[in-house]
Amino acid sequence: MTRVLVVDDLEVNVLLLKAKLSAANYSVLCAESGARAIETARTEHPDIILLDVMMPGMDGYQACKILKDTPETSGIPVVMVTALDGEADREAGLRAGADGYVTKPVNDKVLFRQIEELTQAAA
Repeated sequence: MTRVLVVDDLEVNVLLLKAKLSAANYSVLCAESGARAIETARTEHPDIILLDVMMPGMDGYQACKILKDTPETSGIPVVMVTALDGEADREAGLRAGADGYVTKPVNDKVLFRQIEELTQAAA
């Protein structure tokens, strides 16, 4: 079963994604901050990380860069999941090392396709 780490500071967003992913037979881990995401990724080794951008303290771009620069987590695909939909926002995500980018409100088909493609490529 594919293990997905959902990272968002807003509990409602975490619960929504968790419900959608669980219904599609994914195993879901959750974190409420960039720092917690890094810690969880190091200890739990998820197959993919869905990472919000706008979070207090460490934002998603910073967390993604740290995840990609850390040998034990660098191979985990990261998809930025955010309301920021400008081209500059996408480019910032890619510069941070993100493997994918999905905008909110989340289109389930797009999200599930990215999860499947990225986890298969990483396997």
